[in-house]
Amino acid sequence: MLRFEELAHEQTPMGELTLRRRYEPVVGRDVFEVKLGDEYLMSSLFTVAEEALSDLGLAAVPAGRDALDVVVGGLGLGYTAVAALRDARVATMTVVDALPAVIAWHERRLLPVSGTLVDDERTRLVHADFFALMRAAPDAAGPLPAPLDAILLDVDHSPTFTLDPSHADLYTVEGLRRLAAHLRPGGVFALWSDDPPEESFLAALRAVFARVEGHTVAFDNPITGGVSRNGVYVAVLAG
Repeated sequence: MLRFEELAHEQTPMGELTLRRRYEPVVGRDVFEVKLGDEYLMSSLFTVAEEALSDLGLAAVPAGRDALDVVVGGLGLGYTAVAALRDARVATMTVVDALPAVIAWHERRLLPVSGTLVDDERTRLVHADFFALMRAAPDAAGPLPAPLDAILLDVDHSPTFTLDPSHADLYTVEGLRRLAAHLRPGGVFALWSDDPPEESFLAALRAVFARVEGHTVAFDNPITGGVSRNGVYVAVLAG
């Protein structure tokens, strides 16, 4: 048991990226954390909402549809992607991340779920800008299958608090229309947010998708002794 260990450190175009493991006495186990500069990006201490992103998103895929082609935007610690793999209907899962260092962490099996993720033959890890891919027209010869059954996105803190200004256009009605073009009829777009669902973004989703739901995912926070809440948006195209 180590109190603190830095597992990887990379300089990226977005800033200094650090993966570390530390022992958290409040929960009595090791916690894996990622920092970008001085900002905490993600932690294995709380993964309930990241997993709920996959569970809620894939549950919204129309009944009777199988052999699903799924894209996960944002690899991170891998919990969203591994949760998606638990759904037996998933035939292919393409995980897109803009930071090659994050992909390398999993290929080196540095994280608790890395083996489960990279050893599954349905998984493909792609180094690319997810937001640029969504701006482009669907192309079956490109890095993503086309069309898709589901897009699960966990990159930004929220639709109004992005990691990079270039991401902001996706959360507009026009950006959502471009994203929706990558989905087949009845396809699903699901998004994680650090904040509970916001009405302004629900309205933007309703302008593009036939069915829209905003879920608040509550979980116990042993650090604060209270309850924390994240959001998951689920939007379904007309079938």
